[in-house]
This record gives sequence, C-alpha cells and structure tokens, in this order.
Amino acid sequence: MRNTLIPVFMIFACLCSVNVNAAIEDYVFENQEQQQQFRQLSDQLRCPMCLNSNLAGSDAPIAADLRAEIYQQILEGRSNDEIIDFMTQRYGDFINYRPPLNRGTFMLWFGPLILLLIGMLVAWRIIRNNQNRPATAGLSTEEQQKLDSILADNK
Repeated sequence: MRNTLIPVFMIFACLCSVNVNAAIEDYVFENQEQQQQFRQLSDQLRCPMCLNSNLAGSDAPIAADLRAEIYQQILEGRSNDEIIDFMTQRYGDFINYRPPLNRGTFMLWFGPLILLLIGMLVAWRIIRNNQNRPATAGLSTEEQQKLDSILADNK
C-alpha cells in the first residue's frame, strides 16, 4: 500500500506545482532624474486592482500597464503633476494614495474623525445616564426591603 501511495503523491505534487514566471520590467531612462521621477510616481500612485498597494509593489497586469504608461509619459517630458492629472482623470481620485480634499473625498478625510466623535458622544451619554440612575432602580418594594435588610445585616 505504501509503495502505491508514493507515485500518487509524486504525480499530485507535479500537477500542483506551477511555474511562476514573473516579468521583470526593465525601463531604460535617459538620465537619473527620469528614473527618480518614475520611482516617485510609481510609489505615489495606487494600483486600481490591489486596493492597498502602490504601482511599484503590485504584480497586477493593470499595474504593469500603468507603469508602462508612466514610463512613456516621462520619456515624452511630462511633469509629475501632468502625469498625476492624467491618471486622476482616467481612474479618479482613488489612484492617489493622498487624494486631494474636495467634495468627493470629504468623507474619506473626515469620516473617521466624525465616527470617533459620535462614538465618544454615545459613550459619554451612556456613562452620564448610568451615573444619574440609582443602582436600585427597577426593584420592587419587596426586593428593595430585602436588599435593605441584607445591607443592614452586613453593617
């Protein structure tokens, strides 16, 4: 039995192993400033597919396409602001790790603070209501007398 399982496991292992061929992008720049600009932009812009990864750290196909687009625009001589504007027009404010403060991103910037303030207000109201209410509220007269006698016995 053991001799028959070894070939089965070996075949299973061969079928499960997958060759992963990651493409390494090699961009050739005319000078060091262009290379620095490329690194800065690919670190500053978010991958639309990965949600929490920048273009430099993403292996998604769209991230590779966007890196190639940035490379082309850098070679054309566009500035960082022009490239960011192009990407923002195409993908919206989501593409920026630090989106600008405007009407559409107001809740993104101030939503956590508003929720924190609401939570603090609710906690304050609950604590205040519990302090104003006597601990024996809700007891019947019979239960109150029994509690009073127990407390008197303990003194």
